[in-house]
Amino acid sequence: MPKQKTRRGAAKRFRLTGTGKLRRNKANHRHMLIRRSKSVKRKMRNAGLVAKSDERKVRRMLSV
Repeated sequence: MPKQKTRRGAAKRFRLTGTGKLRRNKANHRHMLIRRSKSVKRKMRNAGLVAKSDERKVRRMLSV
């Protein structure tokens, strides 16, 4: 049986933390940033975690 390939798009978007959780970037931080408050933009800078319901899908895409 051949090796399972990693989905390259997912590899660029998700990373594993030291404890095994999945990190992701926050959405809506690409354009139209003038109207957003400084606090909202600051919160979007920090990485979030993948939801528990999506974790299985993302791990399968990363073949972890």
